[in-house]
Amino acid sequence: MTNNRICKLLKTEQPLIQGGMAWVADAYLAAAVSNGGGLGLIAGGSMPPELLRDQIRKARELTDKPFGVNIMLMSPFAADLAQVVIEEKVAVVTTGAGSPGKFIDDWKAAGIVVIPVVASVAYARRMENLGADAVVAEGTEAGGHIGDLTTMVLVPQIVDAVSIPVIAAGGIADGRGVAAAMMLGAEGVQVGTRFLVSDECNIHEFYKQLVLKARDIDTQVTGRSGGHPVRTLKNKLSRRLLDLEKNGATFEELEAITVGSLRKAVQEGDKDEGSFMAGQSAGLVRCCQPAAEIIEELFAQARTLLDNTGEVLA
Repeated sequence: MTNNRICKLLKTEQPLIQGGMAWVADAYLAAAVSNGGGLGLIAGGSMPPELLRDQIRKARELTDKPFGVNIMLMSPFAADLAQVVIEEKVAVVTTGAGSPGKFIDDWKAAGIVVIPVVASVAYARRMENLGADAVVAEGTEAGGHIGDLTTMVLVPQIVDAVSIPVIAAGGIADGRGVAAAMMLGAEGVQVGTRFLVSDECNIHEFYKQLVLKARDIDTQVTGRSGGHPVRTLKNKLSRRLLDLEKNGATFEELEAITVGSLRKAVQEGDKDEGSFMAGQSAGLVRCCQPAAEIIEELFAQARTLLDNTGEVLA
């Protein structure tokens, strides 16, 4: 992977970014992924700035490798978090839920690599024009907040539309997904759901078991009616939300019900009222492993598949 543009950009051994999963992606998971050869991310989420600062410093105690921070731009603390990553000299920032335009110049001036998550060609072009170093093209298969297009059709169209490197996300949980992403033109992958069951991930054990037991049909999307779709594992809360949507509930009504639900999933394992965000790739996840072992397995399998592509097509 020495000639891979993503590896050069991120200064990693493998062209992999760990998903910036709110309430999940902490200093321990980020450091484990970075130590394993990928780029770990701390999820800024709705953290107050001093908590993010503490997490960044904790990660530095756990790894001497580069790691990044994901900033959700809808957070009330987004501007403060944007400043913290500059002050703490974070290597990489990924963004979601809004445009990072007003922050990019300052981040770039501080030497930070900027990688927005995008769900359309138009948005990818806009991010390139604003100075982004790469984009994560995230398909609707992903967990959490999602767009409409699948990874299969989104990635090659974005690859054709921009000159900066493209990182594929959504539905990637094994080496087959990595190989497929590369064949679509991506130069790296972002993986989230697979790392939910990594040994270093500090979510509630019930959450991990839900992922391990998930079948192909065990996720569903709520919030489409309000324009804020979210993919989670099925439970009492997700079914209730879908019923309310069918009966015309407003976005505000749905939002009031979901406040705190992700924390309930991650910290309490609340089987009824927790929001257990996970992608459709949960159906491919079958065991807990150290993060480094996951990364090694992903790329060993991908290399074998890519090496054998000629035989398959012969």
